Amino acid sequence: MSKVNIRRAVDNIRTGTTAYTPVIELIVNAIQAIGKANSTTGRIEVTILRTGSEDLIDRLRNVGGFSVSDNGVGFTQRNRDAFDTLYTDNKVHDGGKGFGRFTCLKYFENVRVESVFDQAGQLKQRSFAMGIGEEIIIDESESDTEGRSTGSTVSISQLRNAKFPDKGLEVIARVLVEKLLPYLVDEQTPCPQITIHDPDSSETINLNQYLTSANRLIQELGVAEPVFDLVSGETAERFRVRVFKFYSPRTQRSKIALVAHRREVTDVTLQNYIPEFAEEFFDHGPDGERDRNFIVKAYVYGDYLDRNVSLERGAFEFGRDSTLLLGLGQNQIEAQAAEIARSAVGLEIAHRTERKTERVRSYVADEAPWHAALLKEADLSTLPMQPSAHDIEIHLQEMKFVREQQVRREVADILSSDDATELGARVADVVGSLSDTTKNDLIHYVSLRKCVLDLFRKSLETDVEGKYKSEGDVHDIIIPRRRDTDDLEYEDHNLWILDERLNFTDHLASDKPINGPGSDRTDLTIFNRKIAHRGDNEPSNPIIIFEFKKPGRDDFVAPAAEDPVQQIVRYANSIRDGRYKTPAGRDIRVSDSTTFYGYVVCDLTRRVEQWLEREKNFTRMPDGMGWFFWFGNINLYVEVLSWEKVLKDAEMRNRIFFNKLGL
Repeated sequence: MSKVNIRRAVDNIRTGTTAYTPVIELIVNAIQAIGKANSTTGRIEVTILRTGSEDLIDRLRNVGGFSVSDNGVGFTQRNRDAFDTLYTDNKVHDGGKGFGRFTCLKYFENVRVESVFDQAGQLKQRSFAMGIGEEIIIDESESDTEGRSTGSTVSISQLRNAKFPDKGLEVIARVLVEKLLPYLVDEQTPCPQITIHDPDSSETINLNQYLTSANRLIQELGVAEPVFDLVSGETAERFRVRVFKFYSPRTQRSKIALVAHRREVTDVTLQNYIPEFAEEFFDHGPDGERDRNFIVKAYVYGDYLDRNVSLERGAFEFGRDSTLLLGLGQNQIEAQAAEIARSAVGLEIAHRTERKTERVRSYVADEAPWHAALLKEADLSTLPMQPSAHDIEIHLQEMKFVREQQVRREVADILSSDDATELGARVADVVGSLSDTTKNDLIHYVSLRKCVLDLFRKSLETDVEGKYKSEGDVHDIIIPRRRDTDDLEYEDHNLWILDERLNFTDHLASDKPINGPGSDRTDLTIFNRKIAHRGDNEPSNPIIIFEFKKPGRDDFVAPAAEDPVQQIVRYANSIRDGRYKTPAGRDIRVSDSTTFYGYVVCDLTRRVEQWLEREKNFTRMPDGMGWFFWFGNINLYVEVLSWEKVLKDAEMRNRIFFNKLGL
């Protein structure tokens, strides 16, 4: 007679099993036994076996074991012999591994079987225990019985080394429902009625009613495309996903469960793949009824999973990642299932994604505007649902690093290439990428400033014919014309030439009508963010208006000419009167206390200075390079500055940086 070292076999069970695994094993065996009996009134009763005394908090005794009773075919001689055979193939057509019963001894010391079965038309009773030495079946007895129906009761008791993780009947029932759901919702084979009973409270819960009662706690969600294919080697493997709501869940994490032969084998939180699943969801109750919270659980089925489940049904034989040797990986399967789960609650996920995106936009606008270029193409899918500033910064810095590494590789590739035919186009592309990825580095940024100021100085000089550059040429150096915040990047302008605070704005319009074609426009209108003036689009936040005049030009002081000072006054009053909105349709919020700043930048010829002094009543600045006036009734402060002053002040502000860099 062959012998089995049962204790050694049990101790070697290591992958993915829990104290619930033997309970699930007994219930599944009972379902299969009822299937063999071809019964349409199958029933399974799970009884909690309590031990010890009540605790002071829950008023519950500890769980010491379970008994599972069914009205199936019972332990016939064939079933008894299969139980006594290691790795039996008795249930191989149901996906049986011939080892599941040994998980009972992994967590419980005692396994006892009481069964009534039919033998040649005569009902017999058989009882035995499961050994922990070298014999699988011990203490066996068989006798005639006066019982009227077949069935079995299998009891597991005396926990090994640990307490059962849960105590309450409702909690245990919910765990069993989650694990057994593939059986409960099987469309081909109706599931027997499964109840769980607690003798201490005389309370019984029917697991099937979680899906069928009027106020059911589990509901299947429809998905448009529940099937997906993945290629393993040269073979396409097909998987099917069913998505369910679990109302009032025992845990607040949505999950993906991989199923083999209708048994849940592994589960993982959905937020690992889609962070927006981090929090539970809510159904809003109609007509004042209370809201119901729920999580989502996606169950994945497939022949590939059936073929590759481990012996103990706690894991799979393939790895987490796809490999040539092991085939498809668990991550790849779960990632596809996660997208199907997303589609089932797509609207709420979309709302959560938009809130996350807005959080990132706000962070970039308020605290890190140098990341604006990255944000346009940033993949935010891996960020937490409610990212902190630290999360966002790390994510964007990683993106920046990846882009810089890619540019460096492309540069190295160009330098090592002997093919000159594509050099021009490739260099242009790489230089463009290089500029995008390095502008926010201080040395490069300061160097750019030096170049810009050199160009700005050049634009204020006359050409060989003694003519000044056009007003537009000077304007474009400071900020491109016909542009506004919607199509201008943080570093596409050089407003720092005028004032460092103007780098950070909530909205700006450059030589572009705010209310569309036909409305008034100034050369530059700016609404500052809090980084400049401690406020967003709030009445206390100042509004700044610029007008640029071509170097050398002074004809605007003529009586019939367009008066730039009066133009600023008119424009400020129009904004104050609420006639304009931003391109996004937002009101420009002003009040009686809102301050307006107006700047006219031009050459201060003698004619202009006389006009400012005699006709406009402006006051000369102490440095003699500008004039100012306060329109007190409308809270408007206007300065008329020379181009030379703008250049000189910008150079002075940046001189220390240029000196440090040897520029």
